[in-house]
Amino acid sequence: MQALGCHIIAELSECRPSVLSNMEQVKQIMIEAAERANTQVRAVAFHKFSPQGISGVVVIAESHLSIHTWPEYGYAAIDIYTCGEQADPWKACRYITEQFEAGRVSVTTVDRGIKIPQGWYGHSISSRSVEGGVPVAKSA
Repeated sequence: MQALGCHIIAELSECRPSVLSNMEQVKQIMIEAAERANTQVRAVAFHKFSPQGISGVVVIAESHLSIHTWPEYGYAAIDIYTCGEQADPWKACRYITEQFEAGRVSVTTVDRGIKIPQGWYGHSISSRSVEGGVPVAKSA
């Protein structure tokens, strides 16, 4: 089954709070992650909340990367959705995880746009957790 897109949903725990609360740093990490994933950045929008926390999105030609941070908990929620054969969302996920120095990562992958025999499209979901490391692409 060939999917049209890969959607990575990641929960990053035990991250460095000083990074999660720095909007310019979070924005640059997300843009660099998109570039490392071999995607084309089209638009960037970020917002810093008071007293803390950041939400942002990097719109790419291949879809998007988004983030919400909770520095007070050392936690970041990220979504990376790409389509096309050139994009590698796992490179973006690994880079973000490394830059935030996440101690634990829980990843759900949704392979989207899988054509089923009836002629319409569905998806497939898989989940796993990583402690003390960074996620890698799921096994084939």
